[in-house]
Amino acid sequence: MKKCFALALLFNVLVFQAQEETVAQTSQEFQDQLNRDYADKAKSPLTDGDFKTFKSLDFFPINKKFIVEAQFIRTKREKVFEMKTSTARLPQYKKYGELHFKIDGVNYKLNVYQSMDLIKMAKYKNHLFLPFSDTTCGKESYIGGRYIDMEIQKGKTWIIDFNKAYNPYCAYNYKYSCPIVPLENDLELAVLAGVKKFHD
Repeated sequence: MKKCFALALLFNVLVFQAQEETVAQTSQEFQDQLNRDYADKAKSPLTDGDFKTFKSLDFFPINKKFIVEAQFIRTKREKVFEMKTSTARLPQYKKYGELHFKIDGVNYKLNVYQSMDLIKMAKYKNHLFLPFSDTTCGKESYIGGRYIDMEIQKGKTWIIDFNKAYNPYCAYNYKYSCPIVPLENDLELAVLAGVKKFHD
C-alpha cells in the first residue's frame, strides 16, 4: 500500500514538473510575442516618441520559482461590480474565484476576475483577468501593478505563470484607461518575474 502511494505521489510530481517545463517554454514565447506586438505600430500602446526608439521591453529573467501550482476555489453568487480604472470608465467585472498558492513556503491568495463585456464574445468566453501588485511596484516594476491573462483551467489545481505578467497600457501612454488593481490582490512578496517598468 505504501509503495502504491509513493508511486502515485512520484507520478503527480513528474506530471507537475512536465507542466512547469511546458509553461516555462511558453513564458519565452509570450515575452517574444509581446515584444513583436509592441514593435508593431498597429498594436503598440507606445507613444510616437517611444515607438521610434523602441527595441525591447525589459523583463525579469524567466524564473520557474514564479510558475506556481495554485488551488482554485470557485466562488459562488458573486455580484457584478464596477472596477475602478485610471479614468472615469467603470467596466463591469465579477469575481470568478480564488487562487491559493505558496512561494518559499509562504501562503498567498489572489482573486481572479471575469469581464462582463468579454464573456459576450465567443473568443473570450473562458478568459480571466488576474491583476496584482507586489513589493516591486514603484521600484523594479510599474507602480500601478501588473496583469496576467488566464484561461479557465480544468480541475482544482491551476498554474499561474508570473513570467507572463505585463504592464497596463497606461504604463506607456496616458491616453489609455486601465483597471486599478483591487486592494485584495496586493501581495507582500517581490514578484521578480514578468515585465519591468518602462520609464523611471
